Amino acid sequence: MWTYFLQGMGYGFAAAAQPGPFQTYLISQTLRHGWRQTLPAALAPLISDGPILVLTLLVLSHVPAWFERFLYIAGGLYILFLAYSAFVAWRRFDEAGIVPHSASRQSAVRAAMMNALSPGPYLYWGLVTGPILLAGWRQAPVNGVGFLASFYATMVLSSSTIIVVFGTARQFGPKVNRVLLGVSAIALAGFGIYELWLGLQSS
Repeated sequence: MWTYFLQGMGYGFAAAAQPGPFQTYLISQTLRHGWRQTLPAALAPLISDGPILVLTLLVLSHVPAWFERFLYIAGGLYILFLAYSAFVAWRRFDEAGIVPHSASRQSAVRAAMMNALSPGPYLYWGLVTGPILLAGWRQAPVNGVGFLASFYATMVLSSSTIIVVFGTARQFGPKVNRVLLGVSAIALAGFGIYELWLGLQSS
């Protein structure tokens, strides 16, 4: 169980630290309205990911064994791509331009809708976390539950930390975000290699 629990923590942290529309929204809202008003938006993935999770698990539970091996390899390559993207973003990090100045009056529900309409969660659950969750559940339901719980607990906690950091220490916020981005790139690279190893080992 601890293997899946630790994987859930790693992937949850990486998902929260990755630059994208949702993280940009959280930072923008924090700088505009303060961390107290923005903090509930960290729970948005809990709203949006439910249907995505059910859909991907229904599809993955009916695929043959050879396709599962393919998903591990494809997922490993996708994770390595995310690691490379995070590394590039870390190298080119612009502290002054991290937050766009467009109007951002969306609620947590709108943030969840934005997340649901983005291809990112579908790719993440279809290629990366979905196969791990399904494999853990097949071994023992507690493994799947542990992975899912640690993933979302870490993701929400990491997103909340980003919100609080940017809300209470704006002069340090971008620097902390750059550190998180670098750690995320390293963690994703390790997980990507591990996924490739699982896929090639099963073939």
